[in-house]
This record gives sequence, structure tokens and C-alpha cells, in this order.
Amino acid sequence: MWQGFFQIALILGLLVVIVPIFGTYIADVFLGKKTLLDFILNPLERLIYNFSGVHFQSNMTGWQYARAILLSNLLMGVFVYIIISLQGILPLNPMQLNAPRWDLTLHTTISFLTNTDQQHYSGENTLSYASQVLALGFLMFTSAATGLAVSIAFIRGLTGRSLGNFYIDLTRSITRILLPISLIGAIILLASGVPETLAGSQIVTSLDGGTQAIARGPVAHFEIIKQLGENGGGFFGANSAHPYENPNGFSNLIETLAMVSIPTSLIYTFGILIQDKKQAWLLFGMVFLIYSGFIIITALGEFQGNPIVNNFLDQQAPNLEGKEIRFGWAETALWAVTTTGTMCGAVNGMLDSFMPNGGFSTLFNLFLQIVWGGQGTGTVYLFIFLILTVFLTGLMVGRTPEFLGRKIEKREIILASVILLVHPIGILIPGAITLAYPQLSGISNPGFHGISQVIYEYASAAANNGSGFEGLGDNTIWWNLSTSVVLLAGRYIPIVALLLLAESLLNKQPVPETPGTLKTNSLLFISVTTGVILILGALTFLPVLALGPVAEAFQIASFK
Repeated sequence: MWQGFFQIALILGLLVVIVPIFGTYIADVFLGKKTLLDFILNPLERLIYNFSGVHFQSNMTGWQYARAILLSNLLMGVFVYIIISLQGILPLNPMQLNAPRWDLTLHTTISFLTNTDQQHYSGENTLSYASQVLALGFLMFTSAATGLAVSIAFIRGLTGRSLGNFYIDLTRSITRILLPISLIGAIILLASGVPETLAGSQIVTSLDGGTQAIARGPVAHFEIIKQLGENGGGFFGANSAHPYENPNGFSNLIETLAMVSIPTSLIYTFGILIQDKKQAWLLFGMVFLIYSGFIIITALGEFQGNPIVNNFLDQQAPNLEGKEIRFGWAETALWAVTTTGTMCGAVNGMLDSFMPNGGFSTLFNLFLQIVWGGQGTGTVYLFIFLILTVFLTGLMVGRTPEFLGRKIEKREIILASVILLVHPIGILIPGAITLAYPQLSGISNPGFHGISQVIYEYASAAANNGSGFEGLGDNTIWWNLSTSVVLLAGRYIPIVALLLLAESLLNKQPVPETPGTLKTNSLLFISVTTGVILILGALTFLPVLALGPVAEAFQIASFK
């Protein structure tokens, strides 16, 4: 037991060390300060700007920034849809795979475009190398960079700076953050045993004299951006439980840290940009405590195991169903909470096989979206809760709410409400429709667990996470189209509202601080924010949690 918890503590300790280093680097990149790669990247970026015709000195309004995102994403989506649809006649298709059905192609394109990477297919049996690398790999960079750009633009608005230029932020996110780290990470993973080849499947003779085709491909570079960009879509159907994506404990450590490094460090970047590192560390500590709490809940459930199985064995044993022995219960529990907290969605074990504790933690992560949240956008959701807390506390003391010296008024609260309400609407309404018509659901495990399967799929889509309770039969027209709508709504409605909110705050005159100003860099305020986050999450989603993992836990306990 203690060895497992020591592994978890070690990884969390490394994370705390990484945050100020990486957070400072991200701040330097977007503040235009000198970095180590300037002598290479400055000429490269100028070439990109000149070739594309981008006026890199011009700043955008909120609507202009949003339109640039929507237009560029639409063009990228059409490009990727065409590649996947034509994969049967394109090169880099050694297994001669035909194009998927139109609805699966549409869902896959939208899923990767929105940084969700929800997969209703098995990668090695469905997509060619051209589709995997040129289409999906391309979107893994651009979708992650889009989220990172939105977060930086929003922070600029909070601090009174202009929002910036989307195309510049997108370029810098890729050239200075995602691409350099991915190159180094891919080499490390390659050295760890992750393959990188354009050769087709390896045909081998099995022990009983038969033949077996072992899928492989250009996996190493795909795997690192999958983790670093919080994409999560696996090259293989088994995702990071597959030995070619995640062969050993060292690769598991690298991939875990890559998955969580950017969203955690962005909080520190926020502290640098507002010139208040104390507030950043308080926010980091708040989210870290919630994160650690979910890890403990999940890990204890997996360590204690299934009481029904324990009674049969007449001894306590960890729940190892659906887990890779090379990772064990501890690192699988840590990964599950991290992947649903960061909105990465990659898995190194079967979430459908977790005890109800794990189902509760992973679902609650998807509901909250701030532990640590999506690539860039999760950090911004955290600031939305800060704004809401300022508003609520201001009402209680009879003062006009202020955040970072700017008044929070009707327009800001309306936009914040839109951002927070899109998520439950995208989960609960389609979830209720699907559960009302069993022929649509594809549930493999009826009862309380089946409710969790359905709600999890929509929560994963709305949160742009992509993981799933894979016992669900989700490759149907209903699931592909309904989740596509949720994917689009969960991604683009909040992004537009966030940018308009940032512009609204930017245009406000700063209010001088007075003795009556609510200090947001205090332990008291952060404690109130924690309560607001947990209470709102509980009020919105408690009925679903009660009908799903909570009821399932009581059901299993009754068999003791």
C-alpha cells in the first residue's frame, strides 16, 4: 500500500517543482521576453507571418479574436475531414484501410478539432498513417494551441492589456511551447521503447503455429503531443495501456507529467502577468488539494478492491480488473484522476472497471472542469469561478464586486453564466434523452453503472475530455451525431463568451484599491472560492452522481 502512495507522492512532488519553471517560461513567451530559442524561432516566425500575410503588430477585439478562431477551425476541420474520407486512395496506408462511415468521420474530425479526441473507433484498425499523422496529428497541435491562446488572451483582458492577435498567439504556442517539448519528449519516448516507423504491421508466427499481425506505426511523436497538448486520442485502441504507447514505468512518468504540465503551470503564468504570485500559489494550492483529494478517494477504492471478489477470495486484494500490471492500482488511479482533471482523456487502464470511488472522482472532475481543466480553457474556467465568487461576496457585503481592479457588473455575470450553464445543458439533456430510449444507449452494464456510462460519455464530450467508460457501444449514428453537437457547443460557445468577457473587462476603467476592497489573494477568499466551486458542482450534478456511482457503491457494499 505505502509503495503505491509513495509513487503518487513522488510524481506530485515533481509536478510542484515543474510549475514555477514552466510557468515562467510560458509567461516569457507571451510577454515577448528573450528565450533560449529566439535565434532559431524569430526568423522562422517572421517567415510564417510573411508567408501567411498576418499583420503581427495588430491587436484584435474580442469578436475579431473569436471570428479568427471559428474561421481557422472551420477550414482545418474541412481539410481533415477530406483527408480521412480519402484515406483509401491516399499514400501512407500500408494496411489498405478504407474510409470510415461518414458519421464516424464527422465525429472524429469534430472531436480532434475541439481538442477532445473522443474516439468511437480503434485507431490501428480504422485509420491510415496519413489520417493519424497528417490529419489528427495536425489537429493535436492546432487545437491545443488554440486553447492556450484563448487563456492568454483572457488573462491579458483581466490585466488591462489588449487581447493580442490570435494568429500570433497560435504560432507562438506551437513554435515555442508545443513543438520544442514534443521533439524532446518524442526522443525520450523512442528511447523508452515507443516505436516510430512507417512500416506496416509485423506478421509473426505464434506459439501454436498460427500467424498474428502486430500493429505499429509512427507512435512516439504522436504520443507526446497527445499528452502534452491534452489531446488524449490514442494511436491504438487501448490508448496508453498499449505497450507501444506506454511500455514501462518511466514512459508512464513522462506521459503523466507531460499531461499535467501546461494546465498547472498556466496558473503560475497568471500570477506573473498580474504581478501577484501569492494569488497564483493560493489558487494552485486550492486546486492541488481538490486534485489530491480525488486521487486519495480513487486510490483507496482501487486498493481496497471489490468486496464481492474479496469475499470469494477470503482476503483483501486490490482491484486489478482492467489494469496493466506494470502500472498497478496506484499509478492507474493517479492517471485516471489526472486525465479527467486535465481534460486530456488518455487512459492507461479501463475506466469502466474502476470501483465506484473512481467513477465518482472522474465524473466530478469532468463536471467541475477546473482540476486542472482543459488546455488553457480550464485555467480560464477557474477565473470564471473567481469572478463569480467576487460577485457573490460583493452582494453579501453590499459593495460593487471588483476583480483585479475592475468592476463586475451585469454583462460580466451574464457571460460568466453562459459559460457555466452550457456544460450541464450539454450533459444532462442529451443524457436524459438517451436513457429514455434504451435502443439508443448502447449500455453494456445495465443498472446504476449503465447510467454512469451514458452520462460519462456526454460529460467527456462537453468537457472536451474524450475518455469514456469503454463498455459503451458508442459507434452508432446517434452517438456520433449527438456527441458531435455537444462537442461543438462545449468548445466554441464558452470560447466566444470568454473572449467577450475579457474584452468587457479590458474596456473598464480600473478602480483604485480602498480599505474596503475585497482582497482576492487571501486564504479566506480562496476558501470561499473552494466552497463555491464544490457547492455549485454538487447542486448541479448531485442527482446524477447519486443515481450513478454513489448508488453503485451502496449496491456493491450490500453484498458484503
